[in-house]
Amino acid sequence: MVRLRLKRVGRKNRACYRICAFDQRTRRDGKPIEELGRYDPLMPDESRQISLNRERIIHWLDVGAQPTDTVGSILRKHGIDPTPGRRGKS
Repeated sequence: MVRLRLKRVGRKNRACYRICAFDQRTRRDGKPIEELGRYDPLMPDESRQISLNRERIIHWLDVGAQPTDTVGSILRKHGIDPTPGRRGKS
């Protein structure tokens, strides 16, 4: 099963994350199937904290990928509904 989850990158005490599609058996910082965006929680400008490739995220959700709770909340905040059968492209 494919999961949409965060991959930690950056240095010590200055973490940032990439939103990636992983096989569920892959370790947290392992090789992803595809990188779909980034999330930098320490960026002072909130409009630049998250960047998403909406088209590819919706593709992965449509083929059955399951987001983690954190990624699901990020997607909801940016107008992508991760629940099956209710994809929003707003």
